[in-house]
Amino acid sequence: MKELTPKQIVKELDKYIIGQSKAKKAVAIAMRNRWRRQQVSGYMRDEIMPNNIIMIGSTGVGKTEISRRLAALTSAPFVKVEASKFTEVGYVGRDVESMIRDLMDTSFNMVQKEKEEEVIELAESLANERIIDILFPENKKNGSSLSEESKERSSRTRGKLRKKLKNGDFEDTIIEIEIEQETISGMQVLGPIGMDDLGMNIKDMLSNAIPKSKKPRKMPVAEAREVLIDAEAQKLIDNDEVIRIAKDRAENNGIIFIDEIDKVVNGSAGQGPDVSREGVQRDLLPIVEGSNVNTKYGVLSTDHILFIAAGAFHISTPSEMIPELQGRFPIRVELDKLKTKDFIKILTHPKSALIKQYVALLEAEGVSLEFDSSSIKAISELATEVNTKTENIGARRLHTIMTTLLEQPLFDHPKKGQKKLKITSKYVKEALGDIVFDEDLSRYIL
Repeated sequence: MKELTPKQIVKELDKYIIGQSKAKKAVAIAMRNRWRRQQVSGYMRDEIMPNNIIMIGSTGVGKTEISRRLAALTSAPFVKVEASKFTEVGYVGRDVESMIRDLMDTSFNMVQKEKEEEVIELAESLANERIIDILFPENKKNGSSLSEESKERSSRTRGKLRKKLKNGDFEDTIIEIEIEQETISGMQVLGPIGMDDLGMNIKDMLSNAIPKSKKPRKMPVAEAREVLIDAEAQKLIDNDEVIRIAKDRAENNGIIFIDEIDKVVNGSAGQGPDVSREGVQRDLLPIVEGSNVNTKYGVLSTDHILFIAAGAFHISTPSEMIPELQGRFPIRVELDKLKTKDFIKILTHPKSALIKQYVALLEAEGVSLEFDSSSIKAISELATEVNTKTENIGARRLHTIMTTLLEQPLFDHPKKGQKKLKITSKYVKEALGDIVFDEDLSRYIL
C-alpha cells in the first residue's frame, strides 16, 4: 500500500475502468488516507475516521467495478452487499451485522490462503511421505524394532519410491486414506426469526467443539496428494495467528460496498415494503458510525472499515436518507453517463476488454477473430441507442449486444475450413439492425 500514491491508484484503475475520473480520485484519496492514518501515532490515530463515499449513478457505469478493482489492487478484504436484501431487526431476512461477519470470513480466508502458500512446500513433502507410508508400510514384528540391516534396506526402498513418486509413476495408483468428516454436516441449525446468520454461527461453534470423525476413502495418488497437502498445511498453520492478522486486516483495511442504498430511502416509495426502510438505515448507522460486532472469530470493530455506498437515486436523493446516516458518508461522487465514445474505449482499451475476451474464446477453436474500427463504432452506437430507447444499463448493454452479435459464429465453430472471421459495420447492422429498429425486440433481446 505504501508505494501506491493516489495518482498511481488512479493509473492502475484506468487499466480496467474507462472514465469516471472523479470517482477514481475520491476512492484513491480514501485509500491513501488509510495508509496515512496507520503512520500516525498516539491517540490521534484512533480519532481519524475513514471518509466513507456515496457513488451516485445508474447501473453499469462502473460503481461496483471501481470498488472491486480497488480492493484487489490493495489486497484489502472486500465484500459487496445489497441494501435491499437487509431488513430491520425483528423482520425476516438478513440483519445488517451479517456484512461484518462476511467481511471477517473473507479476511480470514485471504490470510489462511497466504499462510498455506508459505508452508506449501513443507506440506507437500509431508504429504508425499504419508503416501510412501501407505505404499510401503514399515514391517514391525511383535512390536520389536527393526534391525539396522532392515532399516537400511527400508531406507533404500523408500528412497526409490520417493524418486518414482516425484517422477509421477504412482499418480493413478489407488490408495486408501482417512478423511476428516464434519460430525454435524447434515444438521441444520436455525437461529431466531430474522437472525439466520446466528444459526450459522451456532453451527460453526458446534463443529469446532465436537471432535471430527475420520472416514476411509480410496482414491488415486494424484487426488490423495491434494487432500493430504491441505491436511498437513492446516497442521502447520497457527490458526490463532491467522485470526489475529485477519481481524486486524478487516478492521483497518476492509472495504464494504453497499449497493442499492437508494432502495432503502423513503423517496423510492412503491418499490417494495416501506415498513422497514428507515429501520434498515437506522440499523446501518451504528455499523457505519463504529461499533463492535460479534463474529465466530471474536468481536470485530467497524470504526475504521471503509464503506462505499452506491445507488442510482432515480426516484430518491441522498438528501432523503436519515440525517445521521448522511453525515457518515461525507464524500459524494456522481458518476458520468456513458456515451458512444466511452463504449468504444470500453470495448478495446481495458486489459480484459470485451472484444479481447471474444477473440480469446474463438482462438481456442483455432479461429482468428478481427473487428475493424467501423464495427466497433457501430456496436457502440447501437449500445447508446438501445440504452436511450429502453432502460439505461450502461456498459452491461455491450454484453447483451456482443452475445447476440456473435451468437451464430460461437455456435458454428469449429467450422471446417474457416480460420478467420472479420466483423465489419455491415456485419453488425445485418445482425442487429432489425432488432434495434424494433423497440420491443431490443427491449427483450438486447
